[in-house]
Amino acid sequence: MRPSQDLEIPQGKRKPLYRFFEILPGAISYGAIILLFLLSWLDPVIGSIYLFTLIASTLVKAVAVAYRTIQGYEVIKRAGRVDWAKRLQDLETPHTSFERLHGEDNPSYHFDRHIENLKMIAAMENEYPKPSQIYHVVIMTAYDEGFEVLDPSIEAVKNTTFPNERIIFALAYEARGGEEMAKTALKLVNKYQGVFRDFLLVQHPDNLPNEVIGKGPNLTYAGQAVAKYVKQQKLPVENIVVTSLDSDNRMAPKYLDSVAYEFIVHPNRQRLSYQPVSLFMNNIWDAPAPSRVIAVSNSFFNVISTMRPHALRNFASHSQPLQALEAMNFWSKRTIVEDGHQYWRSLFFFRGDYTVLPIRIPIYQDAVIDETFWKTIKAQFVQVRRWYYGASDVAYVGTRLFTKKENRIMPFWQLFPKFWRLLDGHITLAILAPIVAFGGWVPMIMNLSSHEMVAYSIPSIVGIVETFASIGLIVSILVSFKILPKRPAKYRKGKNILMVIQWILMPVTSILYQSLAAFYSQTRLMLGKYMEKFDVTKKVVKN
Repeated sequence: MRPSQDLEIPQGKRKPLYRFFEILPGAISYGAIILLFLLSWLDPVIGSIYLFTLIASTLVKAVAVAYRTIQGYEVIKRAGRVDWAKRLQDLETPHTSFERLHGEDNPSYHFDRHIENLKMIAAMENEYPKPSQIYHVVIMTAYDEGFEVLDPSIEAVKNTTFPNERIIFALAYEARGGEEMAKTALKLVNKYQGVFRDFLLVQHPDNLPNEVIGKGPNLTYAGQAVAKYVKQQKLPVENIVVTSLDSDNRMAPKYLDSVAYEFIVHPNRQRLSYQPVSLFMNNIWDAPAPSRVIAVSNSFFNVISTMRPHALRNFASHSQPLQALEAMNFWSKRTIVEDGHQYWRSLFFFRGDYTVLPIRIPIYQDAVIDETFWKTIKAQFVQVRRWYYGASDVAYVGTRLFTKKENRIMPFWQLFPKFWRLLDGHITLAILAPIVAFGGWVPMIMNLSSHEMVAYSIPSIVGIVETFASIGLIVSILVSFKILPKRPAKYRKGKNILMVIQWILMPVTSILYQSLAAFYSQTRLMLGKYMEKFDVTKKVVKN
């Protein structure tokens, strides 16, 4: 599995075509806003038609959000009830298990698929690894987080239903985290040595060449160290799955079993990655209202994404086979959004034969909390602008799509829909919130001296559309109470009311933390002011 071309993002001066695609997302986003004013000035009717064309998508998406949110929640709930450890035991003896379970009426999640998997593996047993041959490597990255942040995350790995003797834990921490980080790492290894097959400490040196200051270089350095360890221990590299975790990530107990199951039953396992549902719920009751709205909204987005496998991409924590990772030299060291970029990196490495498989078991993450309210507000913006810097992938993909046929790494019409969804997603992030909030007034403002009734009736019509579109928000509020962790005893029941009232902030957070952050990142790309430092979101634990 050797890459047929350079998978890395260019450094320094970009070629003209690459610069064109870096400018494209911001140019379209700014252009869409300017065009609304221009068309409304030329003719309020044309401006209104353009506006409704954009806003109509809001209504369609709201209905889709409501449906996918409910559907996704039910699927996650059913997957959580499955005894994945028991299903792995069944795969250990597929013939016997198939004979025992065949014909049973079991309502368990995907039970029929489990029967089919047993039948398939029983027929071609030599082509599938046994569950007892599977190992998990968990790489947790850290910068300067304290013991109180890292310990619960490692404890969650310890408490999974997968056997600890086949888990290799690697704490990948930054040398630039300082002496305190090194002390914390030693404290953790002293606590957990002997709990897993091994607990590795990997310190990523500072100022290595050709690296941005970010998580990707740290992950890659740790991955290379793990690969050396696996060879020294003579472990079966083809049967090892690597999961990357941030310091605040806490996997659900059944996550590793679920990944191992999917890894075994898919013959093309090396060309898959395994994407959990990221839910920002660890400290949701402690976070201030704006952070709660963003955390829950992003959690719903991840729930919805798991129901759209054709559009699913890597995000935050994910799992991927070690053999595939080693072949492609792990993650990119030149981007601050290494998680989302890993999808495109893998897709091109495997020449289009690569899929992200949804794992309907959650990994829980923290909502943003800093030492004060205003520091939290700022830290939240820093986090989302980093996410939306994923617009940098438009150039990475576009230059590989719009090239000579003989240089194209995968068929044009196979890649174009993926490119379009990528571009459209970042443009929508930038323009939708301000257009929905203020767009209805533009035809009237641009035609104050006109008596066109269309211009003056637009705001009320848009208001009606927004009322219908709020169905998605209502569903989100209802489902949010289903996925919220239990209210801590330190908070009174009145906190539940605040969890509903907080949604009046949705228009504000959409503009400030969605649109503004997207425009910020796209503007940086337009100007060639690249974001090459991963601004770590501070983790504050409230006792």
